[in-house]
Amino acid sequence: MRLLHAILFLFVCGPLLAQGEIDIQEKIFWRNERSGGLLLNSDGWSVLYRELRQTQPTQRWFLEGGLGTFKHPKEIKLSNYVFQGPGTFVFGKLNSVWTLTAGGGFHQELFEKRDLGGVSISWFAGGGVAVLFATPIYYKVINYSFDGYYFLTEEKFNIDSIHQALDIYSKASFFKGFNEMKVYPGFYARGGFSFEYSHNDKLTHSIELGASIHGYSKKIPIMATESNKQFFPAFFVSYRAGFILDPLKPGKFFPFLARPREE
Repeated sequence: MRLLHAILFLFVCGPLLAQGEIDIQEKIFWRNERSGGLLLNSDGWSVLYRELRQTQPTQRWFLEGGLGTFKHPKEIKLSNYVFQGPGTFVFGKLNSVWTLTAGGGFHQELFEKRDLGGVSISWFAGGGVAVLFATPIYYKVINYSFDGYYFLTEEKFNIDSIHQALDIYSKASFFKGFNEMKVYPGFYARGGFSFEYSHNDKLTHSIELGASIHGYSKKIPIMATESNKQFFPAFFVSYRAGFILDPLKPGKFFPFLARPREE
């Protein structure tokens, strides 16, 4: 009779168990995290580093830092097709900008990942300080001499002397103008939803969707136009990858560095 019951159990439950993958990994229930990633938004991109610390079963706080850049909506890359200048340039661009951010925030899990191949869904919100660095852009400008020859000078964009894109041969050196860099203090805030889908309980892979805003002490002169902005709202999508840190086993943060057990 017991044998018959065992056969019936396997016949009925076997197909159900085969419908999904069973996670037989050693679980880390108190999950801290270190990760890095790339964020793409509607007016630029950033690279991020984030550390999360779990304080409650579904709650974590995080610290983060990032480096990114902004683009003006009127930026269009061109080249001088008459003089065949090297590379491309943006006609009318005054400054290239980079921003450093540092802050923290809150991360709340909404739906737990219950098996291998599942997805954990969380929401998060945070913000902090931002510092923007604006470096003037120099162009190699075409000038003509009285005898019909031309020569190049390195100048910042000025609509009174540079009337059209064909007046520009190419951009000057990337480092030209670094000594004229200006700094703009500000803030940032970011929030959205995180979808964690790693198949390994000691690693993390996340896709995040949300909205952000950066604000600075004054308008940032990116282009020679009146439409430069002081505040930069945007939608973003990001990808993060990293390691899960088990606070109960501080020597085994990274699975490939773990020592084998001594018999």
